[in-house]
Amino acid sequence: MNREIKIFPNSKVLNLLAAEKFIDIGKEAIKRQVVFFVALAGGSTPKSLYRLLASEPFKNQIDWQRIFFFLGDERNVPEDDPESNFRMINENLFEPLQIPQANIFRWNAGKKAPEATAKEYETAISWTFIEDEEERTRPVFDLIILGMGTDGHTASLFPYTKALSESKRFAVANRVEKLDTTRLTLTFPVINNARNIMFLVSGAEKAETLKNVLEGEFEPEKFPSQNVNPHDGNLFWLLDEKAASLLHQK
Repeated sequence: MNREIKIFPNSKVLNLLAAEKFIDIGKEAIKRQVVFFVALAGGSTPKSLYRLLASEPFKNQIDWQRIFFFLGDERNVPEDDPESNFRMINENLFEPLQIPQANIFRWNAGKKAPEATAKEYETAISWTFIEDEEERTRPVFDLIILGMGTDGHTASLFPYTKALSESKRFAVANRVEKLDTTRLTLTFPVINNARNIMFLVSGAEKAETLKNVLEGEFEPEKFPSQNVNPHDGNLFWLLDEKAASLLHQK
């Protein structure tokens, strides 16, 4: 694993670098295999990134028709709900760039039991990535974008929840008692099989948790983001100065 930590003066500069890295990774993937597979995150920092990618000069720097989009996690709500990750991404990235519906793999959330939704998404991933179902190889995303919550969760892999120990499934419904809800999420076996993982973390409210995740004891049940360690890929931590304010290594 190759890990890089980069600190930027503010989230605007952070997102500029993230957009450049998105384009570079995408171009490399398209050159290698014709298409680019990416899993997107929800949240305010990624939202700014998506707006940036949909604007000049980035929107003209890659062939968007060759990109296949997945969502790393989703709330169990219909896609028109204000809480929907898909809705946010659709409004800020897919619609402005006129991404074909065939290129978008959304969770069919809010329409059936969460576990059924997760199994359906897992099937979609299998059809896309796996040529030999008997081998049951794990999917390899070219890029997975992640955020980190103030409690150290990433995607919808929250502290002390069942999904943290999942070792076989690609996608699961994860009960989060402290929020009294069930979330839909990719699992660590899939996340850690990616070629590139990009964390976007900004804000002073994340500083203490980020210090624990990057420099503290290894407590992955308490800080699930510590579980992100790609087997044979690149891990980029893109931080603004406020989030990185308590780190010793700057």
